[in-house]
Amino acid sequence: MMAASQPLRRDKSATAAHLKADLARTDTSSGLRQLQELLDVVLNPENPAADTEALDWCKCLIAGGEGFEEFCKTVRSYDNATLCGLVWTANFVAYRCRTCGISPCMSLCAECFNNGDHTGHDFNMFRSQAGGACDCGDGNVMRESGFCRRHRLRTGENVPSIPRDLLLMSEMVLPRFILCIIQYLRDGYVEQDTAAERDLQKVLQQLEPQISFLEELTKMGGAMRTVLTKILTNQQTFKDYCKIVFFLISGIIYLSFKSQEDPDSGQSVGQRKRVKLSSSTKDPRIIESLKHKCFLEELLFWTIKYEFPQKMVTFLLNMLPDQDYKITFTKTFVQHYAFIMKTLMKSHESDTMSNRIVHISVQLFSNEELARHVTEECQLLDIMVTVLLYMMESCLIKSELQDEEHSRHVVVNCSEALLKNNTYWPLVSDFINILSHQSVAKKFLEDHSLLMLWMSFVSFFQGMNLNKRELNEHVEFESQTYYAAFAAELEACAQPMWGLLTHCKVKETQEYTKTVVRYCLETLQIWFDAIGFIDEPSPNQVTFHLPLHRYYAMFLSKAIKCQGLDLDSLLPDQEMLMKIMVHPLQIQASLSEIHSNMWVRNGLQIKGQAMTYVQSHFCNSMIDPDIYLLQVCASRLDPDYFISSVFERFKVVDLLTMASQHQNAVLDSEQERPMLEGALTFLVILTSLRIHLGMTDDEILRSEMVSQLCMNDRTHSALLDLIPENPNPKSGIVPGSCSFEEMLSAVADFKAPVFEPGGSMQQGMYTPKAEVWEKEFDPIMVVLRTVYRRDVQSAMDRYSAFLKQSGVHTGNPWPPYKERTPLHPCYKGLIKLLHCKTLHIVIFTLLYKIWMDHQNMSEHVLCMVLYLIELGLDNQEPCIEEHCHDSWFPGTNLLSNLHHVINFVRVRVPETAPEVKREAPPSTSSEASSYGQNLREAQVFSLVAERRRKFQEIINRSNTEAAQVVRPKSSSTRWVPPGTPPQLVTEILEIRESMLSLLIKLHQKMSSRQNSLSASWLEDMDTSRHAHGDGITAIERILTKAATRSCQIKRSIQDICGKVCPPVPPKKNSPTDKKAMDKEERRQRARERQQKLLAEFASRQKSFMETAMDVEPPDTEAAMDLGASEVMESEVLYDCVICGQSGPSTEDRPTGLVVLLQASSVLGHRCKNKEAKKLPTSDEEHIYPADTCGVAHDVRLTLMQRFFKDSSCLQSVSIGWDGGVYVQTCGHTLHIDCHKSYMESLRNDQVLQGFSVDKGEFTCPLCRQFANSVLPCRPGRSTEAGAWHAPTNKKMCVLVKEVEDLQDKLGLFPVSFTTETNLSKEMELVIKDIKNTTQKKYMDYGKNPASPDNDFLFMYSVARTNLELELVHRGGNLCSGGASAAAKRSCLNQLFHVLAMHMRLYSIDSAYNPWTRLTQITQNKERPEVPMLFRDVPSLLIIFVLTMPQPLRKEHFTCVVKMLYNLQFIQAVAALSTRLSPEERQAWSTSGALKKVQVNVWSPQSIEFSLQQFCLPFLRLSCLLQHHLYGDNLTGCSEEEEFSSLAVCLGLLPSAPQPSNTVHSASCLEWAVSAFDSVTQWCAEVRGLTHMQTLLDQDPQWAASRLLQLPDNYNIIFQYYHRKACTSCKKVPKDPALCLVCGAFVCLKGVCCKHFCESYAACHFSHSCFPLWPFSSRGKPLFLCEERYRVLEQQWVSHTFDHINKRWGPHYNGL
Repeated sequence: MMAASQPLRRDKSATAAHLKADLARTDTSSGLRQLQELLDVVLNPENPAADTEALDWCKCLIAGGEGFEEFCKTVRSYDNATLCGLVWTANFVAYRCRTCGISPCMSLCAECFNNGDHTGHDFNMFRSQAGGACDCGDGNVMRESGFCRRHRLRTGENVPSIPRDLLLMSEMVLPRFILCIIQYLRDGYVEQDTAAERDLQKVLQQLEPQISFLEELTKMGGAMRTVLTKILTNQQTFKDYCKIVFFLISGIIYLSFKSQEDPDSGQSVGQRKRVKLSSSTKDPRIIESLKHKCFLEELLFWTIKYEFPQKMVTFLLNMLPDQDYKITFTKTFVQHYAFIMKTLMKSHESDTMSNRIVHISVQLFSNEELARHVTEECQLLDIMVTVLLYMMESCLIKSELQDEEHSRHVVVNCSEALLKNNTYWPLVSDFINILSHQSVAKKFLEDHSLLMLWMSFVSFFQGMNLNKRELNEHVEFESQTYYAAFAAELEACAQPMWGLLTHCKVKETQEYTKTVVRYCLETLQIWFDAIGFIDEPSPNQVTFHLPLHRYYAMFLSKAIKCQGLDLDSLLPDQEMLMKIMVHPLQIQASLSEIHSNMWVRNGLQIKGQAMTYVQSHFCNSMIDPDIYLLQVCASRLDPDYFISSVFERFKVVDLLTMASQHQNAVLDSEQERPMLEGALTFLVILTSLRIHLGMTDDEILRSEMVSQLCMNDRTHSALLDLIPENPNPKSGIVPGSCSFEEMLSAVADFKAPVFEPGGSMQQGMYTPKAEVWEKEFDPIMVVLRTVYRRDVQSAMDRYSAFLKQSGVHTGNPWPPYKERTPLHPCYKGLIKLLHCKTLHIVIFTLLYKIWMDHQNMSEHVLCMVLYLIELGLDNQEPCIEEHCHDSWFPGTNLLSNLHHVINFVRVRVPETAPEVKREAPPSTSSEASSYGQNLREAQVFSLVAERRRKFQEIINRSNTEAAQVVRPKSSSTRWVPPGTPPQLVTEILEIRESMLSLLIKLHQKMSSRQNSLSASWLEDMDTSRHAHGDGITAIERILTKAATRSCQIKRSIQDICGKVCPPVPPKKNSPTDKKAMDKEERRQRARERQQKLLAEFASRQKSFMETAMDVEPPDTEAAMDLGASEVMESEVLYDCVICGQSGPSTEDRPTGLVVLLQASSVLGHRCKNKEAKKLPTSDEEHIYPADTCGVAHDVRLTLMQRFFKDSSCLQSVSIGWDGGVYVQTCGHTLHIDCHKSYMESLRNDQVLQGFSVDKGEFTCPLCRQFANSVLPCRPGRSTEAGAWHAPTNKKMCVLVKEVEDLQDKLGLFPVSFTTETNLSKEMELVIKDIKNTTQKKYMDYGKNPASPDNDFLFMYSVARTNLELELVHRGGNLCSGGASAAAKRSCLNQLFHVLAMHMRLYSIDSAYNPWTRLTQITQNKERPEVPMLFRDVPSLLIIFVLTMPQPLRKEHFTCVVKMLYNLQFIQAVAALSTRLSPEERQAWSTSGALKKVQVNVWSPQSIEFSLQQFCLPFLRLSCLLQHHLYGDNLTGCSEEEEFSSLAVCLGLLPSAPQPSNTVHSASCLEWAVSAFDSVTQWCAEVRGLTHMQTLLDQDPQWAASRLLQLPDNYNIIFQYYHRKACTSCKKVPKDPALCLVCGAFVCLKGVCCKHFCESYAACHFSHSCFPLWPFSSRGKPLFLCEERYRVLEQQWVSHTFDHINKRWGPHYNGL
């Protein structure tokens, strides 16, 4: 110990250098001993882990006395790695290239991606959820062509070998360092509870520096990784350092599994014995204790125990580029797999842990070579399947499907956390990943015991989440377990299935398919036995989860489609087929029941299940296999049995009678029609769908695409999402591939983005081509793929609109009939369904019932019946003749049965039915004998009896004993509704019709013409018009087809048409029957009326919104122009949009305008340069704000405040360029008291709103525009308009004196402040709102913040801001004249009134009144006042107008403008003179008087142009103010004539000048006193002042505000900013955002940036911060659309974001 303490006292570097020298000698024993003694002290586990001394020592020792940084550099120079291996954590942005990837999980870091060539590849950018690592350089995961330059050239291979002594100390020190970490981990571990969880976090926190050091070492490159690999994987090293081998048994940790001998291991739910696992005998290592033989194994063990701490995961992954390490680590990971599962199940943070597990496993199992290696050596497949089985066995419950009491089947409990939280996800994900490798999948498919084990796993999901129909009361609690159930089936069953199917695509793999099919059937048989299923499903039960059926269906489909196998060789016997058919058919019937509201008492969740079942992400794995399986069963079972089963399952058997009345024991009357429609639609889908029966992949894709586009126009991304794809990325058509794009361009046209009337922009959409509507629209596919029933109606409406537009059909069209792809020969048996007597009897019955107007028939029923007839005609089948006396039809062929006449039918009807004969039978023998004959001939039909008979036949055929088991249920066991129904009696109906005659009669009925078909109509028929039309067209098409296929039918049609007779009314149509029919008809009409009204209301609302948001307001909106007419009338009336009353605004009950107050910095961001600034995308580029309007005005005010009195400065400029308040209105008014009630109701409303009521925000009750205040309207004045507005002949000096007198009346105001009225209160409140809109710093510019001068400045600046912004919205000038979109939103008149009232509270000392200095010669020698030449002239104008009594006569306004123009003109001259050189100034001064201003060395034109440009901003503002105050029209003009036009308008020029005469700016001057004296006085004020030139040379002209110019490719922005630190908190943001106005880069929603955001409110007030994500939702690169960007800019400038982007929420400075 003494020896070791010696070096401790010495300098660390010196000790390290000394030890390294000792160890470099031949005899190393002394050095070794000293090093060990030193390490015993330094790395003593007794020392606290947080002590950094040990870490410093290790760094010094490893570096051998050098500086550690230098050592790192040296080691990196020997990096021989050929792989990138960069490891990242969650939220990192990475790339995936499908073109270059061999494994679907391949990913690249940004650097490798950008340095590789991926031009034209199918790549996407994604934000990593679980973390990952870069695969560049790994030929097992991606193709070499995709490697970046560095890894393609394998620069690491040329690195010289590393000197031995460089890493000598590392080899000695690191084993002890790692052992020390392990000891800390051992000592710190305690079994889990919540307190222990905190302790574990504490241990990890203390160890963070040590683990970070290990991570740092891995980044030194290949040389250091090799050393670490030796240490971590060498078993001898582990033995030497640990002295003993640690056997970790259950005393210290939980074992991965108890051994088989453990008596408890057999216990499970329901006392069920565990499945005997084949793997447990095969591979005892799965269940034995873990015995660690090297550091790596123990490190991984503790990593799992501590629930995968991020730093440890990163360290273990950083080592993966070392191949030896990768193999050993993968094996170790597999050995610990069961243990991982146990820890995952216990974890409280399973989500985080899952992500970390996948982060590791995806790196290991994506490599096919490695996956195959561990599969062979470590039984990876056995381990995975066993682990999944054990995991699911922990949450099994007894199945209640079918025979609840005696069921032996167990299913997963979907309400368990394991399923609800998707805890199984990482293990299933790994399994799917390894099945994507062909060699591994083949091994799985060849191992029969493993397949059987997997099938037993799948059977745990068979029948889960069982729904039982509530018949009495509504369910109390709606369970949401169905989310977990659908996710579990898709992820744990369907995705592995798709993975296996990808390897069964060729004939060579036939045996695999046969094996899977065999085991599916075996497992299905076990399942049927376990649930006690015989032949009937339990009523009122449904499960949407039948993964065994779907496995069987999909492997069958693949076998026929790709492998050329014979279907019959893979099918079971008839009895088994009948069983297999039952549950998928039950689901189809239940879908109809759910949509018929029969399950309404089960709550909304049952509808959710029905919708999820057909939804695009699930349909490929759920409804499609179910329909296919039913098609297979239908093609092989007796068609009469199948059809009878369908109608029985759909509960409509009782409805299929020819009697006008019937009793239905199971359905209510209103449920019968939708259920019958459902049954017929299902039969049409079953017989016409070809997805698995012969369509190619391209045809399927085309059909899917057409059906989605027909429902609605779609964006590219929406369409991609809606097209079902095989969940396995390697299989079938990958969306985004070339075939998708080619197909899309073939079937759809792109509609470019369009502008809506309000200014918002619609996204670009794809819409079906005309020929698609004409030839490919398939309503059956649409019905199959609709999640919402309204989409079917939408498709039909769009189809109808197309037909009208193209002139094909103007009425209400029926769904078109579409020719089908030919059936694959294996499925020809499906056609038998269309040619069976049972279906023909049903068709005949329904045609008769529709013709006779029986209850619950509908157009949809007829449509589907006709569809079935047409399908039968298009798919002919050889006829099977039956000469049976009680048979309805002689044979099975539809064509021959069409014209077969049915004379009499025997029916069972209630006693009360009109068909019951009340009188005694006839007595004459001839009549009696004919009646007896009828009785014998009458047809009897019972679907249920038919099905029973067929079932019995089939069972007897296949198994004679089975007949004993069948217990046909008598109808007496059915539930009988309360109240005794009338008795059923047998009656004979005389029919004497054939299907053909009924079709012709229906044609007559529908066309409302008795002889709608003449005898010769077939010859005159134009078949081309048959493709589209209504029911009449459909019947004509069927008759034409039938006639062309059979001469006999042609003759029959001509005969029937020849004997045209009126439709036979029902024999005895009782009044009650008629009432019922009328009631149904009334209901139908009411429904149609309601829909029509709703559509009309929607269109009205739309047109109103368009008008409300229209850019150009109509001319009739004079009332809206709130400046024009108010002052002209004696009293203005306002409509309150809440109470609807109309009246004036009064002192007691004021009316207010709905306004939106916004802080704006649009003006402050204007620059001199018209070109937009560029957004910096490199460190060399910068944005300098010094040249902006806001900065220029701030500098000017600061400079003035240095030399002049503060109060004078604050009246010489305007503020509000940054953070000014803009007021806009929608134009609607309301009573202030009504508004308060409205706000109170909003406050009490619990509905989630997109605005804050507490902040005064609301939406206009009429137009729903966003608002946050109400601006009181001033009461109307009874002023004599003529006198007030009349032109004047007074002399200028008189007017000047009058204006001066008016200014002395400053304190007088019509509203008395001594008596406070409601109006004055509201005015004070609105001023408070205005002040609260912006931040304090944008109001306090004075040296004394509390000074009233500050308030005075803020008030008139609000007026200035609004006038300037209206000018900006008008395009920066008044050339266009008239109204504008901005004028429509303007409320300047009311705003001026409110501001004026408040400004008159402040008095201006008459001695310092600017008016006297404008119009008089004064002798004031003091210098505290701001000189007149430095003052801002527009600000003076607004101050004068707002501080004089209202209403101000126009003559006085003109006088003010004239006097101020003089000052503006002299300022222009002074500014120009400062720009002249000394020589030019000399020439100027000798050239004579001021009037000869044009004669100088500058050209006269350039001087005049400059003067006019300088004065124009003042003239524009004055003219706009005059327009709002007096309602003067703004006349349009050209830009060249703007100066003269405005001068005339303002009265500065007497009349419009002739075009030949050029107007001089000096000719507008009119002086009150001597011009020379005034100018001399103004000049004297500035003489001798420093900075005079800066303050004189002001240029009031600014270019329009622009957003920053962006590069075309957004990826350029992203690459520069995504790793850049936030300007405020200096950290890399999780959600970065970029300001498009000033370029500020901040954290979106980050707390750290709250203060920063306020300081940059200048831009952010105007919603200019945008999240930074340069890729679409599909991860494809985004490019700048100039047109859209201009719209965005326009919306920013015009402050219309809040109106247009309804989904945007206010950020309240919390970006």
